[in-house]
Amino acid sequence: MTIQTSSRPETVQSSPELVDLVSACPCPACGHQVAVPFYEGGAQPLATLAWPRSAEEARSMKRLPLAFRRCVECGHVYNTAFDYKEVPYSQNPNRMFNRGRLWQEHLCRVRNLIVERLPPYPTVIEIGCGDGHFLQALAQAGPAGYYIGFDPNSAAGTATHQVEIHRTLFDPLTHLAEYRPDMIISRHVLEHLMNPLGFMQLLAFAASWHEVEADLFLEVPCIDRVFETGRTTDFYYEHNSHFTTTSFTHLLQRCADVVELVERGYNDEVIYGLARIGVHPAQARCAREAIAFRNQALAMRTTIRQTLEQYIAAGKTIAIWGGTGKAAALINSLGLDADRFPLVVDSDPEKVGTFVPGTGQEIRFRDHLLLQPADIILIATQWRAQDIVLEIEQHHIPYQQILLEYRGRLVDYFADEHPYKLSASRALCNEKGSHHGHHRNRV
Repeated sequence: MTIQTSSRPETVQSSPELVDLVSACPCPACGHQVAVPFYEGGAQPLATLAWPRSAEEARSMKRLPLAFRRCVECGHVYNTAFDYKEVPYSQNPNRMFNRGRLWQEHLCRVRNLIVERLPPYPTVIEIGCGDGHFLQALAQAGPAGYYIGFDPNSAAGTATHQVEIHRTLFDPLTHLAEYRPDMIISRHVLEHLMNPLGFMQLLAFAASWHEVEADLFLEVPCIDRVFETGRTTDFYYEHNSHFTTTSFTHLLQRCADVVELVERGYNDEVIYGLARIGVHPAQARCAREAIAFRNQALAMRTTIRQTLEQYIAAGKTIAIWGGTGKAAALINSLGLDADRFPLVVDSDPEKVGTFVPGTGQEIRFRDHLLLQPADIILIATQWRAQDIVLEIEQHHIPYQQILLEYRGRLVDYFADEHPYKLSASRALCNEKGSHHGHHRNRV
């Protein structure tokens, strides 16, 4: 029996409905960019942090959009219309009342899990400690040490001789260096953040930068049961992020060195995990390279401006070769205005007669330098330097000096060392040496 097959695969047309539904927006748990609609809750007021004092105030509350989408990679659900500034965390604490026996058993289980991993005399930080009760219970059950809570709305008087409370947001870059904790705890905080993955990766980077190794305990509400029950009451404005087991695991894997444990608790309504962050030399090295480049670029502006001003003060005329793209970026970065640096030329006839974006010099054709020679030709696009020098030599354009920027200063194309020079063979083939000398004498 012969089965006929087509040499061309059948084309499956995308559903117009799917095209309308799929959107590119970064997942706050795993960073994946593709999501689909999940729950449209309309516009609702704040559910836990507004605290209206009258019926009239309650009815007149501002209504905020609930536009929840779901990441197709990790299953995370998040409100793409969420704006952190709309939630007054610094004014009112987040009320989560649950003194039930099963919830207390869950807290006890979590507390013991953390205590088992504490070293002698630990430093423990809790991010978003609320009223500080969990941190106090941990300090009482754990070894003597340093227990520190951060929460901008922590109730006054929660601190004890074992527990220190800071009524401020936790700043990983500052506080990790100051306290160098052994354990970092965050319970029911990440779901309120616009970018929980970004916060956790910042925490991990701060650990690398300050060379801190610490255990993490994270706990958030879990919406796995939402898919079994179809309930929608989980989705209100203050909870921007809704974690599934998969999305919570993805987040931990994206920010931690080792993920030791991921479990659900309290009848699968919460999910928690234990992980460890440590030192990543490559991240710190990358950051130091970036900072060094930034500092060099800032210094470069001052150095090159001073050099060019010295040439102008000495009566030198300067032609800038290149007026768009990278050349325009250099002109604007250095503030090479049209009054002091009016002469801009380019090899491309299509650009002639247009003007440098931002500074306004008219871009002239290269051959203008035959009629109005410049003492100095400043090549603004280093990556084209070899071709530009060949063009200058080929068309016998006069000059005294050709300059370009290298390592934060202006260098002489021929006399100084830089990576943009013509090779010896190319220079010989184009007889650069004889042309060079001829041009110098013509100016």
